[in-house]
Amino acid sequence: MKVYDAEDKILGRLASQVASELLDGEEIRVVNADKIFIVGNKKNILEDYEKKRARGKQINAPIFPRRPERIFKRTVRGMLPRKKARGRKAFKRLRAYIGIPSELDGAEIIEPDVKGSEGKLGITLGDVSKHLGAKF
Repeated sequence: MKVYDAEDKILGRLASQVASELLDGEEIRVVNADKIFIVGNKKNILEDYEKKRARGKQINAPIFPRRPERIFKRTVRGMLPRKKARGRKAFKRLRAYIGIPSELDGAEIIEPDVKGSEGKLGITLGDVSKHLGAKF
C-alpha cells in the first residue's frame, strides 16, 4: 500500500500517476486531498466546476461531488476504464482523505513523482469545494 501526500500537487498530473499505478495493481491512499492545486484562472476554474455541479440533479444523474476527496476520486475515475472489470477493481483500491486520518498516522507517506504548483496561478481543491457548498 502506498500513501501519497497530495499537498501542492497539480490535480491532473497526480490523478494520472495514481490511475496508472492503480491499473498496475497497487493499493493507494491519498492524504491532504483538500490541498491539491488546480492550475489556471481562478474565475474560469470556479465557473467550470459550477457547470459540472449544475449539470446533474437529484433525480437525474450525473451528480458531481462537492467534497475535495470525492472530486479527486472522480477525476481519477475518468482516467480508468471504469466500465470494465479491470477498471472497477482498480478504482476500489483507491482511498482519498482530507488531512491525515488517524489510521495512517504511522504509515510512511511518499511524495508523488509529479511536479508541484510552485509559482503557478490557480486554486486549491478545498477552495473549490467550499465555493460549491461543501462543509468539511
